[in-house]
Amino acid sequence: MKRKREAVATHQDPPNTSKPTAVFEASGGRAYTVSVALPGSIISKYGKSISILSAVTPELKSLLAGQIARALAVFCVDEIVIFDDGQGKQRRVDGRSFQNGSDEFTGYSDPNYFLMHLLSYLETPPFLRKQLFPMHADLKHAGSLPSLDMPHHLRSDEWCMYREGITVEQVAAEQGSKKKRKEQSKIESNPDGRSFVDVGLQQRISVPAAIPPKTRVTIKMPGPTNPSADRDTFLVASAVAPSEPREQAGYYWGYSVRASSSLSAVITECTYPSGYDLTIGTSERGQPVSELSGLSQQDDIPEFTHMLIVFGGVAGLEVAVKADDELQKMGVEQPRDLFDYWVNLCPGQGSRTVRTEEAVWLGLMGLREVVLRKGKT
Repeated sequence: MKRKREAVATHQDPPNTSKPTAVFEASGGRAYTVSVALPGSIISKYGKSISILSAVTPELKSLLAGQIARALAVFCVDEIVIFDDGQGKQRRVDGRSFQNGSDEFTGYSDPNYFLMHLLSYLETPPFLRKQLFPMHADLKHAGSLPSLDMPHHLRSDEWCMYREGITVEQVAAEQGSKKKRKEQSKIESNPDGRSFVDVGLQQRISVPAAIPPKTRVTIKMPGPTNPSADRDTFLVASAVAPSEPREQAGYYWGYSVRASSSLSAVITECTYPSGYDLTIGTSERGQPVSELSGLSQQDDIPEFTHMLIVFGGVAGLEVAVKADDELQKMGVEQPRDLFDYWVNLCPGQGSRTVRTEEAVWLGLMGLREVVLRKGKT
């Protein structure tokens, strides 16, 4: 009997390790969101005494942005806010700034924008990037960064009830050779209140809404598509809010990117109508993050709908408070007064400093249990 069991065991197929198996699976709607805020000054080189902590070259600046983007994707962060803590020196390049239409590298002239630019690019599904992001020096090294491979980064042979797309002009179908197809005439994108969307499939999508061309939209598909369908045929679908895949089906659908002029603006300019109902600041002078996880098990932390986790730069959140005119008018001196909880992500750290991109990983991992236990579904 023992030999027979051993024989059966030997015939079991070994696991297939040739491709990833940890595919995100939606498990019902999710109401809660997780937001992360950090200063763009982490991109800057601002002072000889601490320049070793900063990203010096364009390659290193891009790599730093890629590390942060990976953390946001792995831990299903819904929003990233880049704020100005007064530490990132901005200077013009060749007398121009990006806001004036320059395509110069902004990693030195405007670190806040550079970080936003890279994070937005990496969040966008690969097949849409060329159409939504013109060539720019900021993106020179983006191709060498690790892929985020998020649920909305779908391949053409993958099915999902939601897809990201871009509105396009309708192309009049012409039969014949490839040469004739290159001469196809373009028609106004919404002559009859409809818009046509490219979602990375063989078929184009038609939605009953007038949307300007080259606009990114979230599409809810009516059903599985036919891989062999003619590209000149259109499938009728509907355009929905970018939050619907999360709220209705539970998909993680990437992160939005927002800029804030100061630390206080991160909270006061919250895009959620009800604001953030659970705020956490990070500092080596806070309580151990493990204590916060313990409180979540004891129901001492209330359930939340919108969580905000704020990280400081090399000099901490204290400098952001001092650089914030609104907080100074209110008499706020300590950043801990702005948050519900003030936590230390790595008690007993062996290095003198924990870089912000490292702190993001530590914080999201350390607070993972709080998110899963206390997030309202």
